[in-house]
Amino acid sequence: MSKKKKNKNVTSIAIKLNAISVRDLFLKFLILNACLMFILIVLWCMDSEKRFFGEVVQNAQRHVDFYPIETATYTVTLDSGKTLVQNASEFLYVLRKIVIILGIIEGIFLLEEIIFGTAKVRKRLKPLNDIAETASRLSNMDFSEERFQSLEDAIAKISPVSTDERIHIGDSELHGLEDAINKLLDRMRDSYRQQARFVSDASHELRTPISVIQGYANMLDRWGKNDKEILDESIAAIKSESENMKNLVEQLLFLARGINGKTQLTRTEFLLNDMIGEVFEESKMIDQNHIYRYINSENISINGDSGLLKQTARILVENAAKYTESGGEIILKVGTNPKGEPYFYIQDNGIGIDNEDIPYIFERFFRADTARVRKNGGTGLGLSIAKWIIDSHKGFFSVLSRKEIGTRITVFLPKVDS
Repeated sequence: MSKKKKNKNVTSIAIKLNAISVRDLFLKFLILNACLMFILIVLWCMDSEKRFFGEVVQNAQRHVDFYPIETATYTVTLDSGKTLVQNASEFLYVLRKIVIILGIIEGIFLLEEIIFGTAKVRKRLKPLNDIAETASRLSNMDFSEERFQSLEDAIAKISPVSTDERIHIGDSELHGLEDAINKLLDRMRDSYRQQARFVSDASHELRTPISVIQGYANMLDRWGKNDKEILDESIAAIKSESENMKNLVEQLLFLARGINGKTQLTRTEFLLNDMIGEVFEESKMIDQNHIYRYINSENISINGDSGLLKQTARILVENAAKYTESGGEIILKVGTNPKGEPYFYIQDNGIGIDNEDIPYIFERFFRADTARVRKNGGTGLGLSIAKWIIDSHKGFFSVLSRKEIGTRITVFLPKVDS
């Protein structure tokens, strides 16, 4: 079989596998949305009964009329004749917005799988294709029962998930096959670790605000309805945590759009000094707990998306303020290096970062448990967004940090051609 035909076969298999994966993912999203809608409707109905009757009545006649949405009602009739008729239109409008937002997020994930899934599957099938080619080469080789048993035993002893063991049986003629299997194992282990970490971190980020909202809702349900102080505290906490969840979703959408090429840079030529000066003035006005200092330089012209680059500077300033005690100093500076490359840096005298953690601080949801523990909230995605922005501008970061001394993060950008 020719190499061209083999590649065609691999692509065909990859397309079929990706189609199955997209179908399964769509069904999972569909089931998840249906379950979520059902749970929210049941909770709303129970809450309506509790507010009207004081409890959820066991024996009662219930009637749901959710169509048309403009006149939707939920009716509960007790044996005594007492009747609740609750207007459901406002709740259904909110529920529809939630479903639309979830649909957009899920649509992005599905679109990413449709566009890039086949290439990913084909890449993962490459080691298997290499194995097949190696097997074909081995077909004319003297492959004794002893060799077969030796390879089978080596494969049986390794774990694709929990260990970093590799196949090595010491047979030079099987070296190519060993190498192909080991590469496949490395890819599987790396993919598993990334997926497990993302699921764990995303779940952690969402679990905290959901738990807070649920806790305050339960407290209101039990005794807080008539206590103004508890009511105000609960409303403030629920609004705050809802805002955190909204920010998390927006940042995830920003990263997803960026990865899929949906976020386009609007490049213009502007002065880096003016942009950092604006961030400096904004930071002084918003944050009264720290001392801000701006070290300016000669006018430095750059070409890029001023809005996104300003967002990067804001992210770095917010991080500096978050990990610097009240009264600490935060310095903003612009300049050029000996190569003529423009740069700006944000420096603080906060708690610093461990050296071993520095290579990972731009990863999504990264947590340096022994160092920069979050004290003032955040989603853990800010630096990931900043990195995407600077990578899109063909720039790079430089991080200098010492424990209990402070951190300086420098952004280098390409110089403007004369």
